[in-house]
Amino acid sequence: EVQLVESGGGLVQPGGSLRLSCAASGFTFRTYAMSWVRQAPGKGLEWVSGINSGGGSTSYADSVKGRFTISRDNGQNALFLQMNSLKPEDTAVYYCAKRTGKTVAQGMDYWGRGTLVTVSS
Repeated sequence: EVQLVESGGGLVQPGGSLRLSCAASGFTFRTYAMSWVRQAPGKGLEWVSGINSGGGSTSYADSVKGRFTISRDNGQNALFLQMNSLKPEDTAVYYCAKRTGKTVAQGMDYWGRGTLVTVSS
């Protein structure tokens, strides 16, 4: 059974940082691309960032480029999102998502339950 469990969310002031983690199990993690998506209160899902299976290729939404960094540890079956210079508009539930293949061009088929990030003074 595929399981994705996010952690690391919380309340942070504008300009602050958080590091999200996603623990993956139930599939061969190193052979699948992964992504982070988010949903702000009252809004739809927004793709945030993606990383290919080997970790050598990453991509970001324009809204987070230069502030967020995605990474993965295939030995630990873990996905990360380092978020710096956080803004109130980054407030959302952040979900870890598994892609159906090695690249982020492929669809997503599993999501975690999410972790809430609140950016507020």
